[in-house]
Amino acid sequence: MRDRQLSDAQEKVAVLLGGSSAEREVSLATGGMVAGALRDSGFEIRLFDTQDSSFIAALMDFAPDVVFNALHGRGGEDGTMQGLLEVLGYPYTGSGVLASALAMDKSASKQIYLDAQLPTSPYLVFPAADIIADEGHGPYRARIISELGNDVVVKPNHEGSSVGVTIVHAGDGDDLSAALTRAASYGGRVLVERFIAGTEVMASVLGNADPHALPTIEVVARGNFYDYDSKYSPGGSEHIIPARVGEEANKACAQLAEQAHRALGCWGYSRSDLIVDEAGQPWLIETNTLPGMTRTSLFPDAARAVGIDFAELCVLLVHLAQDPR
Repeated sequence: MRDRQLSDAQEKVAVLLGGSSAEREVSLATGGMVAGALRDSGFEIRLFDTQDSSFIAALMDFAPDVVFNALHGRGGEDGTMQGLLEVLGYPYTGSGVLASALAMDKSASKQIYLDAQLPTSPYLVFPAADIIADEGHGPYRARIISELGNDVVVKPNHEGSSVGVTIVHAGDGDDLSAALTRAASYGGRVLVERFIAGTEVMASVLGNADPHALPTIEVVARGNFYDYDSKYSPGGSEHIIPARVGEEANKACAQLAEQAHRALGCWGYSRSDLIVDEAGQPWLIETNTLPGMTRTSLFPDAARAVGIDFAELCVLLVHLAQDPR
């Protein structure tokens, strides 16, 4: 890893942002902040909105030294953009094709956790098309309640930033049907996992061959859980560093985040979301391979806790992208 310092050279960095996913607005915010920080640090910066394919020719004409991938959600975080950048031959921030695809696929990443003997909540997966076709959802509701209990979390299998997520309590009522319909509207598959009551803890990991966890963050959301509005609205949540779960649980969360990062094959940086239950047991929920870099985002907060300011973090991520994978 290169030393954490601002760039002296006029390296060219392309910042990819926007796109066409449900997280477009978040990506625009992330990309704008990253571009400003890197420009102030001495890089030549050009922004590319990837909403349609016309950006590819402009990107090739710019011929960047590094691509900073500030996209979120489908098309940017799921291995698709990573594959394009591999073909074009540009170093890029964040994880590679396989790790990105695995982490974005919630059921696939859960299976990776289980294979690595990492604790994650029990879950079921259903095709979205089948749920939409069966408006009553009777068979699905019966199986969910039988195998997971009445308290569950329903979410699209391939979305991020808590898009389409619903927490359902006493799930034998209409709320479960509505949650299934909402998640199915995003297409693909629907993941339903057992709800675990406890403290929401986010553990960020930084590094390539020797990744290390940053201080944990406890999230106290304004609403019922850390949903889209809580994540990106000013005042939507409170970030407490380190999480108030005790030293042993904090260490366990950090270790699990590092293990998840390695098991998925992540590169550069990641953030794992966990729940610490009332007994102090951490449970992995999911791993994000392109954590948000907005004014309200968790990863920059965790970096600041160890003395890395936002500009330094952006430069460090550019340098990590240039290490051989």
